[in-house]
Amino acid sequence: MIFDTHAHYDDDQFDSDREVLLGQMEAAGIGAVVNAGSTIASWDRIQALTEKYPFVYGSVGVHPDEVGTLNEEAPAKMDRLLDCEKIVAVGEIGLDYYWDKEGHDLQKKWFIRQLEMAREKNMPVIIHSRQAAADTMEIMKQHARGMKAVIHCYSYSPEMAREYVEMGYYIGVGGVVTFKNGRKLRETVEEIPLEAVVLETDCPYLAPEPYRGKRNSSLYLPYVVKAVAEIKGTDCETVIRQTEKNARKLYNLEQQTGC
Repeated sequence: MIFDTHAHYDDDQFDSDREVLLGQMEAAGIGAVVNAGSTIASWDRIQALTEKYPFVYGSVGVHPDEVGTLNEEAPAKMDRLLDCEKIVAVGEIGLDYYWDKEGHDLQKKWFIRQLEMAREKNMPVIIHSRQAAADTMEIMKQHARGMKAVIHCYSYSPEMAREYVEMGYYIGVGGVVTFKNGRKLRETVEEIPLEAVVLETDCPYLAPEPYRGKRNSSLYLPYVVKAVAEIKGTDCETVIRQTEKNARKLYNLEQQTGC
């Protein structure tokens, strides 16, 4: 079944129909979802979703746009949550020089700090990187060697993607691969092995064609599967089977312990 490695069902855009929507997933072929954290406030909502829905897992981390809210209480709470059975990663964490809401040094400080926490817990990381290619790569080389990671919503060159794959990381592919202006991501998918690809939505954002501009959900992932299959010259079932295998390997789902 399809594995959505990065969603945000805690977002208030789902408040009106979250239960109905998540109730449709199994029948639509969606077998698992990882709901990614972005703010401290999101963590409790994510944990509640993982407790309510057997197929929903979670991650906890603070998005680079939100690191200005962090203090020393946050790592203590994160440390506790990372011991929960269905919290499977640290993320999303990283650098964002597009919005530039926080200073670069502060972003780097908390990026590295959260990487260190993930290493201490032997957990994978979900990496957000926007217009910060060189600094992200440098930090990953210095502080994330040997760790499991996914470069979420990948937007850089095929050459850099190959370098990440050589480091043992996965490349997150979502709705952008279906966009007319998504040529660079399509070239990346063509260049890297299917064994390095994981599927994601980043919902409620980045809905694929023909729903671009509307609220996204895991129900639209078959459009991403179809695009990846066409690029790789294979069938949709092969894409679904391999990307699910990749996602389960990334998130160590068989090795979790309880709270």
